[in-house]
Amino acid sequence: RTLLIVEHDMSVVFGLADRISVLVYGRIVATGTPAEIRANVKVREAYLGGAAHA
Repeated sequence: RTLLIVEHDMSVVFGLADRISVLVYGRIVATGTPAEIRANVKVREAYLGGAAHA
């Protein structure tokens, strides 16, 4: 089953989806599981408040 959700609240997305594609200015910058999306630097910069700290 496929469902398209347009949502900027990533906690909502993480709670609903098994696979996520993230768009920035209309372009896909990442696709993966919620864990992969949380760890993605481009996604963190665009939506989660900055790059991950090592």
